[in-house]
Amino acid sequence: MTAEPGGPEDRLRRFATIWSRAVFPVTSTSSTRPEFEEELVPLARRLSELLRARSLDTGEAKAVGAALVDVHCTDPDALARTLDCVDAYLVLYCGEDGDAEALRARSARLQHAMAAGFAGALRGRTLAEQEAIAQAALKAQGVVAEALHASEARFRAVFEGAAIGIGIADLDGNILQVNGALTRMFGLTDPSLRGRNVKEWTHPDDAPQTWRLYQELVRGEREAYHCEKAFYRPDGTVLWTNLTVSLLRDADGSPQYQLALMEDTTERRLLNLRLRYEATHDALTGLPNRSFFFERLEKALGAGPGQRFALCYLDLDGFKTVNDSLGHAAGDRLLVEVADRLQACATAPGEMVARLGGDEFVALTTGPETRHEVDELAGRIMNALLAPISIDGRELTVRGSIGIVEGPAGERSPAEVLRSADITMYRAKSAGGNRFELADPEADARVITRHGLTTALPAALERGEFFIEYQPLVHLGDGSVHGAEALVRWLHPQHGVLGPDRFIPLAEHTGLIVPLGRWVLEQSVRQAGVWRERYGGTTAAGPLRINVNLSPCQLTHPGLVQDTVEILERAGVAPDALCLEVTESALIGADDDLLKPLRRLAEMGVDIALDDFGTGYSNLANLRRLPVSVLKLDRSFTQSMQQFPADPVDLKIVEGIVALAHGLDLTVTVEGVETGAQAEQLRILGCDTAQGWYYARPGPPDRLHELALVDATG
Repeated sequence: MTAEPGGPEDRLRRFATIWSRAVFPVTSTSSTRPEFEEELVPLARRLSELLRARSLDTGEAKAVGAALVDVHCTDPDALARTLDCVDAYLVLYCGEDGDAEALRARSARLQHAMAAGFAGALRGRTLAEQEAIAQAALKAQGVVAEALHASEARFRAVFEGAAIGIGIADLDGNILQVNGALTRMFGLTDPSLRGRNVKEWTHPDDAPQTWRLYQELVRGEREAYHCEKAFYRPDGTVLWTNLTVSLLRDADGSPQYQLALMEDTTERRLLNLRLRYEATHDALTGLPNRSFFFERLEKALGAGPGQRFALCYLDLDGFKTVNDSLGHAAGDRLLVEVADRLQACATAPGEMVARLGGDEFVALTTGPETRHEVDELAGRIMNALLAPISIDGRELTVRGSIGIVEGPAGERSPAEVLRSADITMYRAKSAGGNRFELADPEADARVITRHGLTTALPAALERGEFFIEYQPLVHLGDGSVHGAEALVRWLHPQHGVLGPDRFIPLAEHTGLIVPLGRWVLEQSVRQAGVWRERYGGTTAAGPLRINVNLSPCQLTHPGLVQDTVEILERAGVAPDALCLEVTESALIGADDDLLKPLRRLAEMGVDIALDDFGTGYSNLANLRRLPVSVLKLDRSFTQSMQQFPADPVDLKIVEGIVALAHGLDLTVTVEGVETGAQAEQLRILGCDTAQGWYYARPGPPDRLHELALVDATG
């Protein structure tokens, strides 16, 4: 059939030509390249028809993949190159006048089906060959024995026709007979093999038991043995075989000959080695990957007494910036260059470098003196990163943070070692980066505990492990209870009662502070309702009030105002029973949008207290625009007043703050009051309310009831 230039048949032929040129170099065929192309034309035509068919016949696509095996395309590269050609050229040459996106989707499905068909056919061929080999081995052994006693002609037919290599030698190892398959495997002629001795065929990779089993066989102590054996061919290449050697006895049962059956496994072994390499090495950098590294680390940790190990865990500083600014391709080139430099740092015996993923690398060294060697190794790594790396004409400076774990073998598991190294690396990064740190068991324990608390927080809230203690707020004028501050606690199943400093930062980091803060607000307001009902709504100092801390995350949460209103309404509590405490640092530089929820709450009657006042370096003029009604003076200003005489500078500062606050119609609350002298001095200075251990430690809500009763009875 003549192909019209530019017509469908011509385009199909061009696709087949491209396909044959790509695949022919890795094809085990005796055909010429044009002959091989003619074998691919029908397959190309089937692919073209499948591409344009109304519905995809995956069975037909699998058949095309299987047909590749029939034309001797058994190398994995043949499949990879075929799929590349189909992906790049099938739609281009065979998908004229079609929907490009639909055709590309169809092409992708064709490739998957072809790959499945190729794999199935290759597996079937391998199984068939193995079955043929097994049958041939059994047949050869039985027939050879029979031929030695009965019919040389029948033996010769089987011997020469077998698909596997067969050789017969005497008990001294002199080769007597070989078949054609064996001579082809070695690339030799029949006469050059006969007369040689099997003992000449030693190879450095022979297993230790190979020749021991051979000696046992020729002595008649065993009937057969099987092993994997390598042989040198005359051209210096290596032939790998599955070797089965059997003992042939004469009619009286005495050992007489040895029969060797050889299966050529060279191609299969090379494929397995390649697959093993790909499974254990990073595709981008060529370094050992995480799984290979864990194998080596496990082996190092299982070494005998007196052996030590050291591990450097490296994370590049600022690598994300490179990806974000220059793109992932530039980031990949950077990683390749870093990998090359690291590889050059670990060349001593017992040292290796691996890539765990992303921009994380590890260097491992083993031996009896790793204490000193690991410092030198870390120093070499840091020095290797000093020189800038040129990427796309830009000189990039690379820095890294390294966590080092060193110790005796046999004490920790690989997972524990890597976790400690990871924690230490992040400690180095937190300290500014571009440095290395040694592992500290105590620091590791703190981080592990912190992580455990973080993961346990959500379930703890669901299980009701949190509870609230209340610390009374006392009026300095008459000593009456003015209200209380709600302080949340966590009754942890393992660690006991934890204060807010242990888990509030974790809750803020994970976002759990919003539901936790809502729960605290709800419980506290409900308790305020109980108190107000019990005391008739007021105490000697005025309306009883509950103070609840508000975190910066809650302050920016859009549901703050609505949640507060709903909680107050459900509890039947007036807004003036609630005071929300916001730290001064959270309001530094706050814009109107941030202050809007607080203003709405203040307009409703909720008091807003500025907590830790004096620690945030705020502009005092900002007090005018903040919707606060209470200043909570930080304890650092009043600690000197616990003793007499007090620091006159602190007295002046507190006196000035109180005057300023009262001038702005703000009340002043003081935290951390611990002595009577301190309380009296603060009263003289004009402070309004106070809290601290002098009055009461935080406790259950009934404690406030007891204190209130004392106030009421005088």
